[in-house]
Amino acid sequence: MKRLVITTVIGSLLLATASFAQDDKEGKIQQRKENQQQRIGNGVKNGSLTAGETSKLEHQESKVNKEVRTDRKANGGNLTNNQKAQVNQQQNKLSKEIYNDKHNAAKQSQ
Repeated sequence: MKRLVITTVIGSLLLATASFAQDDKEGKIQQRKENQQQRIGNGVKNGSLTAGETSKLEHQESKVNKEVRTDRKANGGNLTNNQKAQVNQQQNKLSKEIYNDKHNAAKQSQ
């Protein structure tokens, strides 16, 4: 009996840890999305992003978000590890584009 209780407790702890780790990775995608939106907004506010650059970045962000929603819908609300890696790669690329657009010579006319 004691062995059964210990096994059940250990199993429950492992299951809780696994689901927490998954939620944490899902949260990272959302947090990066919010950070990048804020960076784009700051670029518009301080004039370092032109209207065309902003439009292009927003369109790319929208494509990534749509892909995440579609993938989650197909997998019961979760992303596979491969899908998470792909989203991370896409977010890295978008982040680099935000940086490059904010630091190029093009400025928004006042």
